[in-house]
Amino acid sequence: MTELRVSHLIDEADELLDNKFHVGSYCLFMNTDDIQDILSKIRAILPEEIKTAEMILKRRDDIYMEAQSRADRIISEAQNTAANILSESELIRAVREKAAKIQEQVKENCEEMKNKATEEADALRRSAYQEAMQTKEGAQAYAEKVLNDLERDIEQIHRIVRNGQDYLAQQKDKSKVLPADYNNSKAYSEQ
Repeated sequence: MTELRVSHLIDEADELLDNKFHVGSYCLFMNTDDIQDILSKIRAILPEEIKTAEMILKRRDDIYMEAQSRADRIISEAQNTAANILSESELIRAVREKAAKIQEQVKENCEEMKNKATEEADALRRSAYQEAMQTKEGAQAYAEKVLNDLERDIEQIHRIVRNGQDYLAQQKDKSKVLPADYNNSKAYSEQ
């Protein structure tokens, strides 16, 4: 989406360059405010790519925290259940041994779930980080290309403007010389 917006702004800048006033092969006038406005819009859009990468990293951390919280809650519930079973009555004393085994199994299952959740969160974190880095690198490469292209275009515009100024200066110098030559040719024709 951002790339389309940046591309649209670059197209606008190209259109402005195409709509300049020409005299022969020289460009005389151009509205640089419009080009500067487009460049400002491009600069405003690029930070959105960075925000997207930060959101991906935050999402990864949220998933990890949720998995950790779920594992802690399951362990806590298992411990509470086991404590309630063990403390209920004299009839349950006969079952304590079995409850201890269940408690141990629940702890193992919870630890397994916790480890699995941690591994999944780590995998998501790595994936999100790689995705964020790729997005950042892509955005930076794109921004560098756009800026290099703009720099080249601006240099070309500067050359065109300088050539136009030189051309006008030459025309001005020629117009100063012309009346003197005109007077000399008039004097010759009178003789």
